[in-house]
Amino acid sequence: MLYLCVSDIHGRLDALAAVLATAERRNIHKLLVAGDIVFPGPDALEVWRRLQAAGAVMVAGLTDEALARIDPDDVVAKTADEESRLQIMRDVQFELGELVLQQLRCLPREVRFPLEDGGELLLVHASPASPYDALSHDLSEDELGALMGDEGADVIVCGMSHVPFVVEIGTQRIVNLGSVGDAPDGRGPGDREPRVAHACWIESTPAGTTIEPFWVPLRDE
Repeated sequence: MLYLCVSDIHGRLDALAAVLATAERRNIHKLLVAGDIVFPGPDALEVWRRLQAAGAVMVAGLTDEALARIDPDDVVAKTADEESRLQIMRDVQFELGELVLQQLRCLPREVRFPLEDGGELLLVHASPASPYDALSHDLSEDELGALMGDEGADVIVCGMSHVPFVVEIGTQRIVNLGSVGDAPDGRGPGDREPRVAHACWIESTPAGTTIEPFWVPLRDE
């Protein structure tokens, strides 16, 4: 079983399309998406449609839950930046429509898959212990262990921090997928456009599970 795993697309169709085009070279069995899927755009609806057409298995990220459940008109902005974010939320909610927002509300926070070697893969956005705390590269082994939860898995696949890494803690492996649409790699001061998109292959066989992170360039310069 070959999984293509991505996270934190944030509504960028160009970045998602670049990853999927690269992935066409291999025979994917499942596309896994670890949350923060469509917000803030600019291509929220097209990203959702592309993932639906691909039969992607998705879990909810914090921006997905906020977009699906918060009415921006019930929030009082304290700064111009907050008002701008609220207006973007209104625009994306309008673009997606109530049907897609309802589908976002129904996304689970975690999905588990059996691995062919008898283990288990857990797909989450943040960490097994908390949807608000990321498994990030700058945490110590003890800090990571505290976020593994009581019902961890052999392979924990996550996102949220936008920085990809793979680490082993005992018999468990954490795979942070980084970000498709908001990767920080190679940005200069004031540069808001991502230069690369992160992704990862995870292949499950009876002999074991292999993990192969990769990235796709989005700009030539």
